[in-house]
Amino acid sequence: MRAHYVTAAEFSELLEPSSLGWKAAQPETLKLVGTPLALQPTAAIQVAWAKRRIGAVDRVEVAALHDGARLAFHLDWPDATENREVSDTVEFPDAAAVLLATLPGAPLISMGAPGLPVNAWYWRADEAQGREVVAEGIGTSRTLNVALVTARALWKGGRWHVVISRPLHGSSSEPVARLEPGRSTPFAVAVWEGSNSERAGIKAFSGEWRELVLDAIPVPNRR
Repeated sequence: MRAHYVTAAEFSELLEPSSLGWKAAQPETLKLVGTPLALQPTAAIQVAWAKRRIGAVDRVEVAALHDGARLAFHLDWPDATENREVSDTVEFPDAAAVLLATLPGAPLISMGAPGLPVNAWYWRADEAQGREVVAEGIGTSRTLNVALVTARALWKGGRWHVVISRPLHGSSSEPVARLEPGRSTPFAVAVWEGSNSERAGIKAFSGEWRELVLDAIPVPNRR
């Protein structure tokens, strides 16, 4: 998939999920699968979900654009229920994340491994902002930053429309993705369906790393 280049002014408008600029971004549909039951971190979770479906969302449309300094993803998927409020211990919000490998060989299915972190740009329907997360294996996810990732969402007509954005280079000494125009990076997508009690490792994800190519910044035509 390609992340096409846009100007900084155009990019600022794209932070709104309903922006018409996303219509020209050439979205791709990714099929999603549930995380394997055997990879859930505790025996209690494995027993509780033995006869339940993990991964209620089975597809998501994804598009990406950048302005040379920031990268934004637009995620769009069907969801009959808008799960924003969490008022009880048995209620969970809808959520989504873009996952990026920070080093070659980082395993996606286990959310990384020791020394091979996975970086996530994360949105939750009950939070006003995004967050940046890193993990080095099952059950190791930790939040690094709650200000660097911008996330905005619109639920309309039985669909979520979500924009998740972050500067290309980040600003952390932690192992996070640092991206460059003109180069490619492995990426994946995960979606949590709140009405299905999905949270943490109980989610749908795109199954394997896919290649995202960031367009190079155009060189001004000087005459």
